[in-house]
Amino acid sequence: MQIFRMRYFLLSSVVLLVLAGTGCRSVYKGLQRKDSADVNCIAQFRPTFTNTLYSTQVNILKHHLSGLVFLKQMPDSSLRIVFANEMGFKFFDFEYDKDGRFTKHFIIPKMDKPAVVKALNQDLALVLLRPDLSQAHVAVENNERFVVVPTEKGNNYYITDNDCTKLLRIEKSSVRKPVVRVTMAHYQNGVPDSIYIRHLNFKFNISLQRVEKK
Repeated sequence: MQIFRMRYFLLSSVVLLVLAGTGCRSVYKGLQRKDSADVNCIAQFRPTFTNTLYSTQVNILKHHLSGLVFLKQMPDSSLRIVFANEMGFKFFDFEYDKDGRFTKHFIIPKMDKPAVVKALNQDLALVLLRPDLSQAHVAVENNERFVVVPTEKGNNYYITDNDCTKLLRIEKSSVRKPVVRVTMAHYQNGVPDSIYIRHLNFKFNISLQRVEKK
């Protein structure tokens, strides 16, 4: 019985070590860096929002918000982003200047928490696709091309097909794995018809579907 217990303990220890090693492995470990590749190819996927309207659904934990997001290019080249319901009640009003600096003009008290504002800012910045590429590089894996942009706590990955002709997804990652995933599809005249933002560590999802103004 004692020998059986010892073997069980050793087997359990090995399993735990294997699982721990697997849990610490980065999902981006297989990326192969390509220093000669051009990081600027992703600029072609930058949305050209001028006066664009989206039907929008936001789910944050147990809270659900629905309404319209209006993106308006201002005369000073800043971009104003306003989210309101169909009755005109405003949820938030944000601005990004021409250099990408963020300003919170308004947000409802229920959402006015530093973590929520920070997450919304970072999510929308991914959609605007205006990263600082001065420290970026290109890597490849399985016919996918990654423009890797270092951040404070990991990287942002702008992922295209191997020839950089189609934007597949954008991922904001920790050191080991993605924490936010963004997809933008069906571009028309430089503007995606659909945008989906999903946080992978907790329930925080934003879905936008373009509305044609009459």
